Amino acid sequence: MIVKLVLMVSVWAFVMIGPVWAQDARAIDARAIIEAGFKHYRGNASKATFEMVIHRPTWERRMQMDAWTKGTDRSLVRITAPAKDKDNGTLKRGREMWTFNPKVNRVIKLPPSLMSQSWLGSDFSNNDISKSDSILNDYRHTLTGTTTHEGRKVHIIESIPKPDAPVVWGKQVLHIRDDNVLILQEFFDEDLQPVKRLTGEQIQMMGGRMFPRVWKMQENDKTDQYTLLQYHELAFLDDLADRYFTLNQLKTSQRR
Repeated sequence: MIVKLVLMVSVWAFVMIGPVWAQDARAIDARAIIEAGFKHYRGNASKATFEMVIHRPTWERRMQMDAWTKGTDRSLVRITAPAKDKDNGTLKRGREMWTFNPKVNRVIKLPPSLMSQSWLGSDFSNNDISKSDSILNDYRHTLTGTTTHEGRKVHIIESIPKPDAPVVWGKQVLHIRDDNVLILQEFFDEDLQPVKRLTGEQIQMMGGRMFPRVWKMQENDKTDQYTLLQYHELAFLDDLADRYFTLNQLKTSQRR
């Protein structure tokens, strides 16, 4: 009788707790996939040269930029051309963000009310730039399926904001290949309607790893309006000095 009772309790525990355990395991696996993807994308530190192309139906604007990153929460982007925009910069440190305009020699810390506005007139918002690590900390992740891309398995992950998380998106969906390459990030509003998407294209070897040479941000309802980031040089580094991510350096040309 005791043996039967123990068996019944064990079966009940497996039936009732098993699904919860499996759900937690999927959440852990999904977060681990995203962490690996962001580590692959940023490395410990990096330096890059790229061109930003802002495309509109009647005009197109191009800017050359240098960028430095460290970890998941520090980055510095500086415009190197054209001459009229040269040395304009953006510094991101944690959840804080500053811009520098050399014409007036002024550093401006962006308040929360401006974080949803366009970054340098592009389809990227200041939030997109300043909260690159927010997806890791402010969302709960679920592995919802798989697909394939260029012969690689792709994990599809749905990310829902945690209660009271300081985010603007109602949901994000990420497609990450089994070699840790992020190929798609979809952004949804609070009504869970799709707003825009970031796609990784022209995947090739850069900086010693497979990497999308072109990133494209585009709003869902604007087929002839988008922003491209076209990488020319990319190096992944073991480390970068903290001095690269200070307000003083934001105001100082760092091109080498």
